[in-house]
Amino acid sequence: MNADMSEPSPKRETSDDRRAAIALATRDLIVEKGFEGLRTRDIAERVGINIATLHYHVPSKAALIELVTQSMREEFIAQYLSHACSAKTPLLRLRQELADFADTLIGNPKLFLVMSELVEKARRDPGLMAAISPMQNKWRQMLTDILHDGRADGTFRADLDPEAAALTIMGALSMHARLEGGDPISFARLAVELERAFIHPHHCNETDL
Repeated sequence: MNADMSEPSPKRETSDDRRAAIALATRDLIVEKGFEGLRTRDIAERVGINIATLHYHVPSKAALIELVTQSMREEFIAQYLSHACSAKTPLLRLRQELADFADTLIGNPKLFLVMSELVEKARRDPGLMAAISPMQNKWRQMLTDILHDGRADGTFRADLDPEAAALTIMGALSMHARLEGGDPISFARLAVELERAFIHPHHCNETDL
């Protein structure tokens, strides 16, 4: 057969590809069986590798959890970077945060199920808490910065406590994900009430700034 007509050789799987597959399989199994039901043999079977290969990439429980949390962080970072948040007003930045949460909740509900499982388990596992805390702290700081900037420019109430308000938003969104799932109508109602709770009463509603 002519070399120009030959089939292209399959792409060789890299170590990063394999680690990404392990992270995804682990996340799927956490959703299906819970963190307590997670077994390395099930992960290896789901990926299509043997236990020795799995342990080569993730030699310990801590390494596996770090791989999973890293994969989740990368998704959140990619979503954040897809918006030019620095050019927006505080109110529009807050709205974007709420919209991003809704988009992920509806489009990728497994991500929130995995996070809920990890948060619940972390209450009794200091190592796991250390792995997921940076993500939660980063989210809290982002919301705090938005609320602080909005208080400074008069968008949000002058007596607003940005740190406490950030926790209020996180708690409301997390509880909504648990109770209402991806119901867009329910989420829209929640978003309106959150905005109403923080906005300065004399601030006009922004529509296109």
